[in-house]
Amino acid sequence: MELIIDILMDALVDTAKLLPFLFITYFVMELIEGVAEEKSEDMVRRAGFFGPLVGSLLGAFPQCGFSAAAATLYAGRVITLGTLFAVFLATSDEMIPIFIAEQVDPSLLFKVLACKVVVGMAMGFAVDAVLRLRRRTPEHLHIHELCEQEHCECGQGPLLSAVKHTAQVTVFIFLITLVLSATMEIVGTDAISAFLSGNPAFAVCMSGVVGLIPNCAASVVICELFLEGGLSAGALMAGLLSAAGIGLLVLCRENRHAKENLAIIALLCLMGIVVGFVFDGVGIVF
Repeated sequence: MELIIDILMDALVDTAKLLPFLFITYFVMELIEGVAEEKSEDMVRRAGFFGPLVGSLLGAFPQCGFSAAAATLYAGRVITLGTLFAVFLATSDEMIPIFIAEQVDPSLLFKVLACKVVVGMAMGFAVDAVLRLRRRTPEHLHIHELCEQEHCECGQGPLLSAVKHTAQVTVFIFLITLVLSATMEIVGTDAISAFLSGNPAFAVCMSGVVGLIPNCAASVVICELFLEGGLSAGALMAGLLSAAGIGLLVLCRENRHAKENLAIIALLCLMGIVVGFVFDGVGIVF
């Protein structure tokens, strides 16, 4: 019974942390939708070029609230795909709390964060550049589609609409987080640690895959193993770059394009693994 209560509390706490981010995001999107469509799209287009720069800096803040917000904004096409990748790659999830708790040298924390921000920014600009070359006109805003798929009565005003959207997504996130928390408790962090140990190349690849698990335990294990000397700098980067946390759940919930979501997740993992191999290949250490 105690284990069940702990799992429920963990899921509640993890979900509660996202509520302010989700509500503010939906409220802002409702306000944007309320502006004349032409003005809204022009505003988004002009801001979109610098999106990866801003996104990578915001993503570096502790926890994964901004990744959840970015996933929602991308589903409404308020931000570009490059900005989404910038936020996801820079998201620190549990890295900062773990490093602080372990009293690591502040320079190590700064170096890892700086690398994540730079990689996120570079990849974000690269993705947007490729998309601009492939299509001449940017996508239109899809904010209204989020209302349609949720059967939202937007006539109630932006505040009530934002509350309704937030409640619906929060329930989904809580249920999935509950299942993930129970699974992680049953599997155990020791099993994940053993899974990640082995030859360096295997560790880099597996860290990238484990980082995709939208649960804080993934980034905790990766950070702890690195601090204990069980993972290289490349494996650490591979896991932390792909660790977008709850943002991946929100993306799958809000962006109703399954193939696109799978492609984004696969590319996110690939980016992390490639950067990890580059780090180990050139001998970069922290």
